[in-house]
Amino acid sequence: MPIRRAVTGRSQDPRARFAEELRSCRRQQGKTLREVGREITWDHSHLGRMELGETLGGPEMVQDLDRLYRTNYLLILWELAQKDPSQFRARYRRYMAMEAEATGIQIYSPGIVPGLLQTPPHAEAVLRAGGLKGAELEAQVKARIGRQDLLAGSKPPKLRAIVSEAALRTPITGSSEWREQLRALIDTSGPVDVSLQVVPLSTGPHVLASTYVDFLRLPSAATVAWVETSHRGELVEETAAVEHLLLSYDRVRDQALSVAETHALITDLVEGMPCDSAST
Repeated sequence: MPIRRAVTGRSQDPRARFAEELRSCRRQQGKTLREVGREITWDHSHLGRMELGETLGGPEMVQDLDRLYRTNYLLILWELAQKDPSQFRARYRRYMAMEAEATGIQIYSPGIVPGLLQTPPHAEAVLRAGGLKGAELEAQVKARIGRQDLLAGSKPPKLRAIVSEAALRTPITGSSEWREQLRALIDTSGPVDVSLQVVPLSTGPHVLASTYVDFLRLPSAATVAWVETSHRGELVEETAAVEHLLLSYDRVRDQALSVAETHALITDLVEGMPCDSAST
């Protein structure tokens, strides 16, 4: 069967097509990136990265561009680009590269222990629960544990991790492996560059209750965020959007237990666990 060619000659890759349309719309109106940025009150440098296909931006920005250019399809193209599985992998690879250079990391995790603090058995259980198996599972576990080398380097990033108490009361491994994981979390109170806090269940619903977010402070002093919900992951670079997420993070931190209180809570959980039959 012959290869089907596009009638328009435009790219059939969703992300590339979206970037092409952004450039085309702006040029048809004879505007510069700075002019567009001023008119929709968004950072023009971020618009430039969108036109290069380096980032997709957020739906609010795309809606503003649809109104400015008097189009009704940019948001549709944005949604198609977001749903393309290859784009998730590309965004995540870029985020991983940024993490390797970060001078500071702030995490909130609603349901599991963050990857940077997982023990190998726990990482394997989490990834297996996500559907991985065989060689792919082994490779992903190795990659996840390898990321922890960041915290053992000569100039480690400062890490603040906040987790829901639910994550500490939902073991997905055997009792001995889970005890090992909890003890590893207790040990995080040692390094001066790592702090762990828990949001108690008594807090109830809050602004990040169902959202995983990871902030990276880059050497340039800029901050980016990786956000995951139950069905999507996104790299957020636009300044206003990152600041909004940081405000939400600060609100959650205000509701969290102190580092010392967190240490005591996890210690109590370990001491309350039944002994392994092998040790009795």
